[in-house]
Amino acid sequence: MRRTGSLVRGVLAVSSAGVLAATVQAGPGLAATPGPAPVVSRGVTIPVFYDPPAALPRTNGTLVRTEPLPLGLSLPGLDGRPLPGKATRLMYKSTDSNGKPVAVTGAYIEPTAPWKGGPRPLVALASGTMGQGDQCAPSYALQNPLTLTGDTMSVAYEDLAIYRLLSTGAAVVVTDYVGLGATDRLHTYVNRADEGHALLDAARAAHAVPGASITAKSKVGLYGYSQGGGASAAAAELQPAYAPDVHLAGTYAGAPPADLTAVMKGIDGSALAGALGWSINGFAQSDPALRRLIDGNINAAGKAALKDMSTMCVGDVLFKYGFTSSTKWSVSGKPIGDIIPAIPEARAVLDKQRIGTLKPAGPVRLTTGVRDDIVPHAQARRLAADWCRRGGNVSYVPVDLPNLGDKTLLNHFAPLLLDQGDAVSWLTDRLTGKPSPSTCKTLPTQP
Repeated sequence: MRRTGSLVRGVLAVSSAGVLAATVQAGPGLAATPGPAPVVSRGVTIPVFYDPPAALPRTNGTLVRTEPLPLGLSLPGLDGRPLPGKATRLMYKSTDSNGKPVAVTGAYIEPTAPWKGGPRPLVALASGTMGQGDQCAPSYALQNPLTLTGDTMSVAYEDLAIYRLLSTGAAVVVTDYVGLGATDRLHTYVNRADEGHALLDAARAAHAVPGASITAKSKVGLYGYSQGGGASAAAAELQPAYAPDVHLAGTYAGAPPADLTAVMKGIDGSALAGALGWSINGFAQSDPALRRLIDGNINAAGKAALKDMSTMCVGDVLFKYGFTSSTKWSVSGKPIGDIIPAIPEARAVLDKQRIGTLKPAGPVRLTTGVRDDIVPHAQARRLAADWCRRGGNVSYVPVDLPNLGDKTLLNHFAPLLLDQGDAVSWLTDRLTGKPSPSTCKTLPTQP
């Protein structure tokens, strides 16, 4: 099945687009061979690399294909090796939330900087919110740090964290998540199982990348903020059962959306209101029963907005749907954040997405801005408390800043920048084997 610009039927019944005929040069007496039409998402032609094959390997984390990935931000080193490293685009097999095989894309970067003290470690990085269009994929952004056309805008803001990690000498693998980049389905935004699986399988796949210097003994760290924080948090919970072969040494989970019921209300009417549409689109695709429930509660304007947002990146929704209230999209005129939790079947889907029901593997640094009103601080802090109650080794770090503007995204974004250096240092210490003291005993006294 191939997706051409994320076709949407109903609220978002992802349909199979008809394959357009393409011809190649054929010799005398030979029929022209049909080929798939390229996917074009908001004026950006998606490289054919991102087209999944008809059949996938059986084993999770198995590489499907690789190719060199030119980094958009790179410098020649004194020894002739590029800085910060050599990148490889990759596709690998994972398993989605329905237990079905899925192709996921991403990128592996072999650092130029040396690692001192044992086998080179690996950091599996989950990007913050990039969007739902295929052109928003983090691996594509590594090659194209700024995509700016008349129809879309994408900025590779995660490059700073990626390059900081590479400067320590750790290798980095970045996942594109399920459906972001890979052209056969929509990106399942903030789907706990899809994101956790994709991140852990990226760590597995990295070991098979040609030229990778990591070994079977390499320690693995997980890193993510915002959507990425939810993905790394979910992966830390899922690792013991799903990927016990991944030698997890530590997890950084910044501003994780652990409770989607609370997060929906936080993003509704905010600068990032479009993210509400991405989550609805993704869950409607994964759960047909939920799709029917949503279809009965979303009006024509809402359905048109959901289809529109399904091919957008962050920059696009900020400009077109920023500060929009979901009351404009519902049949009843009520906020979608109130409607969905009130439907038992829909509430059950959200409850399955709750992070904090399992003990995380290894030490975790959980950072949240105390005035974060997009991914609300209270639900992130509650995740830390849930993990502490389950016996997790949690380093809880509240970032206390003045209010930088209600619903403007600044209260959410500023802690990312303020804590990033400390987060990288904390994770580097875990990769070198240093113990991490837990702050669970002092959590009740912290904001």
